[in-house]
Amino acid sequence: MSRIAILPLLLVFSTIVRATTDVQYCEENAEYEVKVKEVNISPNPIAQGEPATFTISATTGRGITGGKLVIEVTYFGWHIHSETHELCSETTCPVETGDFLVAHSQVLPGYTPPVSSIRFLFIGSCYLILKHLLYHIGCLRLSLVGSYSLQMKMLDAQKKELTCIKFSIDIGSVPSVADM
Repeated sequence: MSRIAILPLLLVFSTIVRATTDVQYCEENAEYEVKVKEVNISPNPIAQGEPATFTISATTGRGITGGKLVIEVTYFGWHIHSETHELCSETTCPVETGDFLVAHSQVLPGYTPPVSSIRFLFIGSCYLILKHLLYHIGCLRLSLVGSYSLQMKMLDAQKKELTCIKFSIDIGSVPSVADM
């Protein structure tokens, strides 16, 4: 296969990987005190049994001295996981008026419900030697992905809801092409 034939494939696969996390508020018309700007998930999709980091960029109009993050995870509408974290263990407290980050890292279980999609991911550059010639090609990985919904509520120390967001996360196994 020539380098010219590989280029269109690499362009298609590299555009598939650049998906952003679409965040929605739990109640469309609610006036939350904490406004969420974006959510970054790394890696995305999350690999089973591997560490994942969720970083939430937000802003507030008042200081926050403490509280909780309440997380609910569903898979096709079925509740599968809940957890609660102290807000001050996920960000610097007290939170001052203005922009702040909430970051949480954890290893997700090595088991997940069945695959709901298959994706090819462009993971960088590889080299192939054929007939004593060196070819630069793109490396691909096959990802078997299950899509989950996550809802996160941020409560202050008096248990007042400061924000509530929901977004999808993808968890899957990511075998390399060489393993297939």
